[in-house]
Amino acid sequence: MKKIAKISLLLLAMTFARTAAFAQISVGINISARIAPPALPVYSQPPCPADGYLWTPGYWAYDDTDGYYWVPGVWVHPPRAGVLWTPAYWGFDGGVYSFHSGYWGPHIGFYGGINYGFGYGGSGFYGGRWEGGAYRYNTAITNVNTTVIHNTYIDKTVINNTVNNNRTSFNGRGGVNVQPREEERRAMNENHIQPTASQLSHQQLAGKDRNQFANVNHGKPGNPAIERIHNNGGMNNHQANGNNAVKGDKLAGGAKSPQQWHPGINRHPNAMQQQPQQPNHVQQPHPNQQQQHRMQQPHPQHEAHQPHEGNPHREEREHR
Repeated sequence: MKKIAKISLLLLAMTFARTAAFAQISVGINISARIAPPALPVYSQPPCPADGYLWTPGYWAYDDTDGYYWVPGVWVHPPRAGVLWTPAYWGFDGGVYSFHSGYWGPHIGFYGGINYGFGYGGSGFYGGRWEGGAYRYNTAITNVNTTVIHNTYIDKTVINNTVNNNRTSFNGRGGVNVQPREEERRAMNENHIQPTASQLSHQQLAGKDRNQFANVNHGKPGNPAIERIHNNGGMNNHQANGNNAVKGDKLAGGAKSPQQWHPGINRHPNAMQQQPQQPNHVQQPHPNQQQQHRMQQPHPQHEAHQPHEGNPHREEREHR
């Protein structure tokens, strides 16, 4: 009898530990879907528009009426120096696909093991780093015009061609089956900063473009990535330059300083407060950048193509 009681207590403790571990990942989720998000589209990274911008990869967002739509990857100015972007991701559990929104923080947290490319290979980030108050770009991975941007270095050792390369866009059964690493768990418990107002309006704008919806583009959005968010009074992305870079971008809700942000809190695309901005135009890939493989099927979640991770053979003319 005592033995049975001990076994029951042990099983109860294991169940509680598993639930607690999952709660650290799923807390605060309020957007979910019954069908899996499409595979990640294949696209090239536009060149960094100016010094100080950080890359935020594209992702599938969800509208209750029309389903999944693609939010283009884009270069953005961080809310302050020293913070990095942890991308949003979808996670499958309990029969539903739940959305975990992205956030800014001092370290990269868990983003589902999803290989978004361009330095986000599934865990951590290798496209650049902060040194003091300046951000430096790893040109082995990141598309940077070194005649304009000089804070660069080359590190090809971080290019990993063995991680998830099938463009799967969600974590969990049938997708990428990985759990957070210890350093990712620590990062998840740090103080975070919510996405900036321009990031939220960027998602809202994507949700108003019918061509971004998977039921229209069949997994191949017309605007997979743009150079920067269109917030410069009518100038298109090619016309903008470093002098127009948004310094200290405003946060959601018009906040004037960084606010605390929990990674699980989400904003429904139809509930955003920001006013829509003018749409962006598709940017041409950098001439020195390798093109990714073309998609052949609408949603080939298990097709073994490799997302673009930058050009490891770029000439080593950058400043070290």
